[in-house]
Amino acid sequence: MTIRVAIADDQTLVRAGFRVLVDSAPDMTVIGEATTGREAVRLVAAATPDIVLMDIRMPDLDGIEATRQISGNPALAATRILILTTFETDENIVEAMRAGASGFLLKDAEPADLIEAIRIVAKGEALLAPSVTRRLIAAFVTTAARQPPTQLPSRLGALTDREREVLVLVANGLNNAEIADALYVSVATAKTHVSRIMAKLAARDRAQLVVIAYETGLVTPSSAMR
Repeated sequence: MTIRVAIADDQTLVRAGFRVLVDSAPDMTVIGEATTGREAVRLVAAATPDIVLMDIRMPDLDGIEATRQISGNPALAATRILILTTFETDENIVEAMRAGASGFLLKDAEPADLIEAIRIVAKGEALLAPSVTRRLIAAFVTTAARQPPTQLPSRLGALTDREREVLVLVANGLNNAEIADALYVSVATAKTHVSRIMAKLAARDRAQLVVIAYETGLVTPSSAMR
């Protein structure tokens, strides 16, 4: 299956570089480019790509709002957004997560890392490697420390005790294999738990589970793994 990729960035050279890189991979192709957030929203609505490489800072409409509009469109539920940023500690990353982004990647990442990131996000696993997840969580914790948690949504009550335990581990950046080790279960069982949690919470992917866990107070800055 070919992964269909859209690129949204206001810099011509950046778009050209990403296009050459993506098109060089045997299992993916670029189906369109956008130079502003509004163009990105229109492009995605028309072409329904599997993955959008989205810059945060763009004219007309920034990448966060463009992500929010795309993620809020039920017809685009299968489209995943990978945020591209220049700064690893950019707090906008947290807002992009809340808006519906599935992960993020630094623009100066190695070409092989970008290709692998696209493949991982296309599978719905999101958030890339655990090390990247934990950097993102560090940014999330910094922001969450300034804001009180939202009221625990009633749908969180649908989770079993085991599922809440798994959700905490997901929010702390553990992948399925690490969750399996922590709970002394098989990787298949851990994956099943995560899938059921996503279904019950109507989450697009693991990235949204992290957001839910922090925003509901299930995981707090003081309880996060260091």
